[in-house]
Amino acid sequence: MFILYALIAGLVIGTAVGGRWLALGSIPFRWGPLIFAGFLAQVVLFSDFVAERIGAAGPPLYVISTLAVGIAVVRNARLPGMPLIILGAASNMAAILANDGFMPAAPGALASLGKAAPVVYSNSTVVAQPALELLTDRFALPAALPFANVFSAGDVLLGAGVVVLIAVTMRRGRDLAPREPLAPVAAGAGTH
Repeated sequence: MFILYALIAGLVIGTAVGGRWLALGSIPFRWGPLIFAGFLAQVVLFSDFVAERIGAAGPPLYVISTLAVGIAVVRNARLPGMPLIILGAASNMAAILANDGFMPAAPGALASLGKAAPVVYSNSTVVAQPALELLTDRFALPAALPFANVFSAGDVLLGAGVVVLIAVTMRRGRDLAPREPLAPVAAGAGTH
């Protein structure tokens, strides 16, 4: 849920700099349905009903759905903040691929949230000696926050990119704000 806080921060910053929320609808995002499909696949994959039954198919399905989202993100590389999002996503994917389709989570980070290693399929798991450990979920949001979870350095980059994308788009929208219509000139006005 780290991204949720990035979305909120982007909206707050965008508003603070005088941006317009409606401008977010003007983002020229390409291949959006692929991103939606990839995320929807992950929501289903990590639902309790599916996670309890998926078994060995879980990691490859997770990697495929994440790659689908990644392809669409790369297609939008010219948007503001997207290079950070791509770098964060690549960092996370490297850790996931290096750890057989799982994102390792540090036991201490999970414990700080009162969580233990998942017992059903999850994208996150505790690994004794994770490959690319610096790229794994090593940090935890404060437990007092709603939806607190563990996160990685890649998630920080993703979040920063989301903040930039939202705030810059909102700010640019300020320049496109409708102007007050000019008052009609009365007949004969200004002709003295």
